[in-house]
Amino acid sequence: MKKTKQNRAANLSLKKPMSRVLIAALLFSTAVPSLPEMAFAQSYRFNSVQVDGNARIETGTVLSYAGIARGETISAAELNDAYQRLVASGLFETVEIVPRGGTLVINVVEYPTVNRVTFEGNRRLDDEALASVVQSKPRLVFSPTRAESDAARIAEAYSQEGRISARVTPRIIRRSDNRVDLVYEVFEGRNTEINRIGFVGNRVYSDRRLRRVLETKQAGLLRQLIRRDTFQEDRLQFDQQVLRDFYLSRGYIDFRTTAVDAELARERDAYFVTFNVQEGQQFRFGDITVVSNYPAADAEAYEQVVRLRPGIVYSPNHVENAIARMENLAVREGLDFLRVEPRITRNERDLTLDVEFVLSRGPRVFVERIDVEGNTTTLDRVVRRQFRIVEGDPFNPRQIREAAERIRALNFFENTQVNAREGSSPDRVVVDVDVEEKATGSLSFGGTYSTNSGFGLAISFSETNFLGRGQSLFLSLAGADSNKNYSLAFVEPAFLGRDVAFSFDLGVTETESFNAPYDTEVGEFGLGLEFPLAERSRLGLTFSLESSEMKASTSGDAAGSIIQNEIGQGDVISSSIGYKYTFDSRENGFDPTRGFLFEFGQDYAGLGGDVQFIETKARAVAQARILNEEVTVRASLRGGMLNYTKGSSRTIDRVNLLGDYLRGFEPSGVGPRQRGTNSSGAAFDNALAGNMFVVGSVEAEFPLGLPEEYGITGGAFYDISNIWDVGASAGQPGVLYNNGSYRHVVGLSVFWDTPIGPLRFNFAKALKKEQFDQEQFFNVTIRSEF
Repeated sequence: MKKTKQNRAANLSLKKPMSRVLIAALLFSTAVPSLPEMAFAQSYRFNSVQVDGNARIETGTVLSYAGIARGETISAAELNDAYQRLVASGLFETVEIVPRGGTLVINVVEYPTVNRVTFEGNRRLDDEALASVVQSKPRLVFSPTRAESDAARIAEAYSQEGRISARVTPRIIRRSDNRVDLVYEVFEGRNTEINRIGFVGNRVYSDRRLRRVLETKQAGLLRQLIRRDTFQEDRLQFDQQVLRDFYLSRGYIDFRTTAVDAELARERDAYFVTFNVQEGQQFRFGDITVVSNYPAADAEAYEQVVRLRPGIVYSPNHVENAIARMENLAVREGLDFLRVEPRITRNERDLTLDVEFVLSRGPRVFVERIDVEGNTTTLDRVVRRQFRIVEGDPFNPRQIREAAERIRALNFFENTQVNAREGSSPDRVVVDVDVEEKATGSLSFGGTYSTNSGFGLAISFSETNFLGRGQSLFLSLAGADSNKNYSLAFVEPAFLGRDVAFSFDLGVTETESFNAPYDTEVGEFGLGLEFPLAERSRLGLTFSLESSEMKASTSGDAAGSIIQNEIGQGDVISSSIGYKYTFDSRENGFDPTRGFLFEFGQDYAGLGGDVQFIETKARAVAQARILNEEVTVRASLRGGMLNYTKGSSRTIDRVNLLGDYLRGFEPSGVGPRQRGTNSSGAAFDNALAGNMFVVGSVEAEFPLGLPEEYGITGGAFYDISNIWDVGASAGQPGVLYNNGSYRHVVGLSVFWDTPIGPLRFNFAKALKKEQFDQEQFFNVTIRSEF
């Protein structure tokens, strides 16, 4: 409980008490008239020593500090030394030494006992956090020196939070029985923000590009929500390593940070940070060769898996990947203890690096055991399965480093340290893994807004380390004006202890006249397995069971004959199995500059259920950063086909080109549609979607010249799309655009990175469209990365 300042008996003075040695004037018992110029040093001899005022501390302890024995002759200087030793013991608030004839009286006042420790004025750091910092504890003897040290520790804790102006004052409140309450009065002060981050010496990459690399950020519009704009010295140390990794991955092997200057503003509320750097020259790969000193290893075979070409920009990550591929080949060939040593030769004239990979037999060192400590929630096996080696395997330092990175990538731990040390013998190694747990679950309540579905409410729960097993659990309840969605998903990333991800999901979606003259109710259940095929490719297998129904709209919107027939089909059940192949060539290095993604999948329905069909979808995306990585260019192409062999497709089964697929049009605003007058005499205009579609897009993202701490960039895009074929319903009267028609759209985008997620604002204009297409000039979406 917080204490007020009322009724305080005294404020703590943190200076040592004044010396009060009262030594009575002693008369010389003899005089030496014949030698008046000589003076004799005073000396004392006490038959007894009396200690008064001590309650908790034994008399023998006091005497041991004083160092005075009965019957011993001592000088005045030694008497003063005894006093100083008693004061320095830190046990007494006051000390007084009084000689009384043959008796030495020592009067002491003991420091009180700490009754309790409390904190006042703290809001940013709670009592529990501060209690873990201080060394003063209840039932310990109060020490002014310790209290001062505790105050300094609390101030340092606030400094780590970016509040360097925090002040802490220790106070005491006197209680009965020589007890005190120790109160730390905290003035937290304001966050000391970083107003500006600058660079000196950079020529290739702009300040703006380098600031995006750093963990530390400048104070921006959302400074109350973003905590990375506070000054923390440890973070600046980390940023120096991040900068080096950034330049090394781009071939600047001589890059170094010569100094980091942090200048505090006069008001002590802001810092100006400047990184002084030397970029050096960019190097590319020269000759790539493999030499074998291991008789069983064929150099030519290992050279084929290197996959490095002369002329490409040098990156340590490329070298590490080549070493990993060669070591994996050695494992497949049963060659233990193969070591690959890259020997690099600089060619200053053409700025290339020749790399010679030397294959040799390394020392016979085995992994004795892997010890995991600090994991209070996460099971040991979740950490241990990040290692590709087990006890008894040959020791490989590179594999240990990679395992450490995988453990950090789990995002289960605040801190992770992985170190190897000698085991029970020189040929044995123990791998120590020290982790510090952090919260991995979240419960959120919020609102949603979409230009297509309006305002809504959302409740979601997520746990990425469910029961400490490394499993993911997601639960979401969301509702808007015209649609509701309930979903549950579970993922086991290491099914049966292997690199196989198992997942299942449940979902229910209900819509009420959501851009259509009908309501829907869809329930889904799915199972999935996903596993790697090669270094950059994966395969996923799925099973899906779905129940879907179109219902007559309660809004009274008119529906044509096709929609009415589809509503008449009632509940339709489909059961399908499928696969999805993914090839991802995006670089695994630091802040990759380019990459390619290809996906191809098919679903086969007909294992029970009411319908049979084959659905095929494909997607290809390529991305690159140009103009010194200031501009990101992305091109994508996707398409699909739905072919029914039993039953017929409905509007909700076919593909709708929504905002994620095509900008510039309202949902269901393009593609086949039926127009006319129904049997009730009401005019209708129904979007029917299509069984086949193709969408291509080219877009660029670029800076707008605004301070990057705002998180706002610009973009431009060009989209082309076509959607066609409504299957058996094509013969109905009033069907338009069933054979397809290409639409062309151009537009501008504004990207905004906010604490709630990256948003994208699109402004689009259709260059080519059909007469009854429904345009949409503006929409807001969640920004997605390919």
